[in-house]
Amino acid sequence: MVAPTLDHDEQLYWLALQLTPGLGARKSAQLVRHFQSPRAVFRASLSELEGLGIPAATAQSLLSGCMFDDAATQQQKLLGLNVALIPMLDPRYPQCLRDIFDPPPVLYCRGRVELLDTLSIGIVGTRKPSPYGIAATEHLSRELAVKGFTVTSGMARGIDTAAHRAALEAGGNTIAVLGCGVDQVYPAENRKLAAEIVLKGLLLSEFPMGTPAFPQNFPVRNRIVSGLSAGILVIEGAQYSGSAITARLAVEQGRELYAVPGNITSKMSWAPNLLIKQGAKLVQEADDVIAELHEDQRRRLRRAPPSGPQQITLTPEMDSPVARAVLGVLSPDQPTHIDTLMENLPQYSSSELIAALFELEMLGLVRQLAGKHFLIVW
Repeated sequence: MVAPTLDHDEQLYWLALQLTPGLGARKSAQLVRHFQSPRAVFRASLSELEGLGIPAATAQSLLSGCMFDDAATQQQKLLGLNVALIPMLDPRYPQCLRDIFDPPPVLYCRGRVELLDTLSIGIVGTRKPSPYGIAATEHLSRELAVKGFTVTSGMARGIDTAAHRAALEAGGNTIAVLGCGVDQVYPAENRKLAAEIVLKGLLLSEFPMGTPAFPQNFPVRNRIVSGLSAGILVIEGAQYSGSAITARLAVEQGRELYAVPGNITSKMSWAPNLLIKQGAKLVQEADDVIAELHEDQRRRLRRAPPSGPQQITLTPEMDSPVARAVLGVLSPDQPTHIDTLMENLPQYSSSELIAALFELEMLGLVRQLAGKHFLIVW
């Protein structure tokens, strides 16, 4: 069931099929598998379509071809932004996604399409993470990217955004699965991140160009995050959250399930801690993820030096007692206020400490949070 690269007309048929009202992903896939091509779907008779369980109104829409004007408009938008349309019969369409219960009939891809053929790990979590959640996400995303995984997430606020950014900063690969068209950016503050992913990673969606970020789209897109991935890593999330939905989808799709343990007094730790109790693999480092992979999946990872405790490296001009003292007081998961820092290091003046903090921020070793709170970067 593998078709050659699409020509102009065949692309129109795929777009028209996807745009037909009343046809969801599962029914579209069923029709294509039965008739072997979208062109044949539009040439089928009313009785054939209804015999496959297609409602009469939807069958009439297919027979009328009323969606081809909209399909032509979509095609022009694809060309304008250099977006690749990857239908489920295309050899570039990931087999792991094709095998799920309701694969999207087409994928809109903006960026490095070749990343669809890499080994992916999905990282999901809350939109309102704690400093601990951000630190864990950045640390593990960097490690996994260096090991050769493509870090896949949904580009939402919080954990998703931290995962994408950390993977890119490590020089690794990342895929952002959107709940809107690939020509849209949601949330708006991720506009710069989206532009960087187009250049270095891949923006992906099953939704047509111009589709806004409707709330109902996000649970739907989660099945693609898990479907693309060898496993899903949950980092912070409430009991009833998008990350919990993605975890359930991962189990249904036969994917590995991983979770980072959290503080038992935090509501945001409920989902990962519960998943661990139910059998998810507890993750402290990238090797915990790799240990659960099949041998053929491990072979797809590029060789990388073994991971170990991270060593903080200071430039010669910053290798000073005050910088070392500041790093010794700060924590990666508990913000420290500048007043607390001064109380703990009374031997240094406020100007010395502020200068050291500024330089450490420039080196990427320290992050400043709102209200003059500081964290060491894990």
